Amino acid sequence: MKHSISNDAYDELADAYSAQADTKPHNAYYERPATMSLLDEVDGRKILDAGCGPGIYSKWLLDRGAKVVSIDASEKMLSHARKRTENQGVYYHANMEEGLPFLDNSSFDGILSTLAVGYVRDQKALFAEFHRLLRKGGWFVFSTDHPFSSYRYFKLENYFETQEISCYWTGFGKKVLMPGYYHSLGTICEALSKNGFLIETVLEPKPTEDFRAFSLEKYESLMKFPQFMCIKARKLA
Repeated sequence: MKHSISNDAYDELADAYSAQADTKPHNAYYERPATMSLLDEVDGRKILDAGCGPGIYSKWLLDRGAKVVSIDASEKMLSHARKRTENQGVYYHANMEEGLPFLDNSSFDGILSTLAVGYVRDQKALFAEFHRLLRKGGWFVFSTDHPFSSYRYFKLENYFETQEISCYWTGFGKKVLMPGYYHSLGTICEALSKNGFLIETVLEPKPTEDFRAFSLEKYESLMKFPQFMCIKARKLA
């Protein structure tokens, strides 16, 4: 398996990320409530946690009766996921850019992917693979950086061009260069629609009231302009 574009960065951050992500405001009080609001009933359903990180969502799903398969490109992150969930799920060390041939066709009721699809350049190929894995009528819920926010933050010259981007993360106690890919809104939507998905919801989240206590300035900024977006799509056939 080849390294994903963000593998080294997440390996370096894994311990701190796992320790802080449960309560880190942008996760706990912004992205996570919005993403979870889009999920169908999970009890008794088989769910793929694609890019599971330290297993926060995997544990949430397992605690609510789901049968969970978790994959991640960072072995260190996957180790934290195993510990967090006490090995209740099924885990694979896998890079989503290479496909998931070890998983069976039409074997999942839902796919959840939080802040992970932005590390895959070819989203058409990735979403085609997710379509293969889902049963008819299955749902795909994911969060990602909002293209408008990324376009502005990185001062990009071409809104339409899929391109590599990177910035330093300093919020986990160390300075780490985090690379990824920028995709326009049209690119993301086309990758879904061209692969048999119906887009049901595009959610531009606002922070919860709990975020306000962490930083009034950032709270007010997110109330005016989104950093992330969450999408729910469904396999048509």
